[in-house]
Amino acid sequence: MEEEKFNQKNISNQIRNILTLRYDPLQNTTLPVLKVNDFIPSKNYDLNFIENNLKNSIQNKLGSAKNLTISLSGGIDSTLVLGLIRKTLPDLKINAISIKFSDSTDETLIAKKIADFFETEHEIINIENYLLDLPAAISIIGMPFWDIHWYYIAKNAKDKSNFLASGDGGDELFGGYTFRYSKFLSLIKPNSSPLDKIQAYLSCHERDWVPDQEKIFNSKTNFSWQSINSIFEPFFNNSLSPINQVFLADYNGKLLYNFSIIGNKINKFFNLKPVTPILNSKLISYASHIPSELKYDSVKNLGKIPLRKLLTKYECDSLISKEKLGFSVNTINLWNSIGKELCHSYLDNARIVEDGWINKEWITSHITKPDLDVKYVNKFLGLLSLEIWYRLFVTKEMNSKTKLS
Repeated sequence: MEEEKFNQKNISNQIRNILTLRYDPLQNTTLPVLKVNDFIPSKNYDLNFIENNLKNSIQNKLGSAKNLTISLSGGIDSTLVLGLIRKTLPDLKINAISIKFSDSTDETLIAKKIADFFETEHEIINIENYLLDLPAAISIIGMPFWDIHWYYIAKNAKDKSNFLASGDGGDELFGGYTFRYSKFLSLIKPNSSPLDKIQAYLSCHERDWVPDQEKIFNSKTNFSWQSINSIFEPFFNNSLSPINQVFLADYNGKLLYNFSIIGNKINKFFNLKPVTPILNSKLISYASHIPSELKYDSVKNLGKIPLRKLLTKYECDSLISKEKLGFSVNTINLWNSIGKELCHSYLDNARIVEDGWINKEWITSHITKPDLDVKYVNKFLGLLSLEIWYRLFVTKEMNSKTKLS
C-alpha cells in the first residue's frame, strides 16, 4: 500500500496534533524556538529601539525594490507595518490586498480607509467558496491545514510584486490575544499546578478541539490527552509569571508550526519574498523580554501597547478595527453553504477511516446534527483537510488541481 512509504509514527503524530491543536510541534520551523529564559522580563523597553529596528528591517529587506504588495487586514499589525514602510520608503509603490469572505465579518472598508491614508492602491479579493482551492493549497503546504487564507493572498499578489509584506508576529510577541488572556487568568489560582494551567490554556483554545476529542481517533492514531499535555509541560512548569507562560506557549505554537510554515511554503511556491518586519531575529529577542504589563494591560484587557503607541505617533490609531478579527472566515456559514455537503462527499467513504486512522462512528454521530456547534464544524473542516491530504500524498488518487465545489 502507498501509505507504507510514510513513517507510520509521523502520520500518527501529525494527525493527533493537527486535529487537536491545529499545528504539529514536531515539524521543523524557520523561526527560532524560544525558551523560558527568553521571557524573563527586563526593567523597561525603548520605543525608539522598536521603531528603528522595524525600519531597519524594512530597509534591509526591500533595498532597491520598486514596488511591494502588503496583506492588509485592518488591524494593528498590518497597519503599523504599512505605515513604517511608507515612512521608510516614501517613493515605493505599494499595493494593499484585503480579503472579503462570503457571509463573514467584513473589514475591507476599514482596510480601504487605511490604504487611502497611506496613499496605497487597494484591492479587495472576494472569496465566495473558501474551500474551492483546498487541494491546491494542501499540495503546496504538504500538511492537512484548512486555514488557507494566505494561499488566496499570495495567489493574487504574485503578479503585482516579488515582495509580500505582512504584520505576522505582532500578536505573539506583543500580547495580542487578549480574548484568551482574560479567560486564562480567570481560570487559574495562585496555587494552580502546571497541569491546571495547561488545562486552562487548552480551554482558551476550545475551538481547536471538541469535548469528545478522544473518540475521533482509532487506536492506530495513539491519541491521549497525556501526550497533548506533555507538549505544553515545559511552558507551564517553570518560574515565569502565568501570563508570560502563556506568551511562551503562544509563540511556540501556531506561529512557529502553522502560520510561518504555511506562509513560507506558499510564498516560495509563488516566488514571493516575504517581508515580515516584526519577526526579525533582533526584535524577537528584544520583545520577548519586555515585561508583560508593558505589553498587556490586564485591567483594560488591552494588548500590543508598544505597537499602539507607534500607531498613535503616526496618527492612524483611530483607523484600525476596534476588535481583533484579522482575515476571519465564519465557519458556521461556510458549513451551511458548502462545508457540510463537501464533508459528506469526502468523509462518507473516507480513506482515513478505511485505513484505520479515524473513527467512522464519530463522523456519523455528528455530521447530520442540525445547528452543529462551531467546535464540531471546525473539526469537520480539519477532517476534510486530512482526507484531502491523505488522498494527495498517501493514496495519491487526487490531483492538486481538483476543485471543491
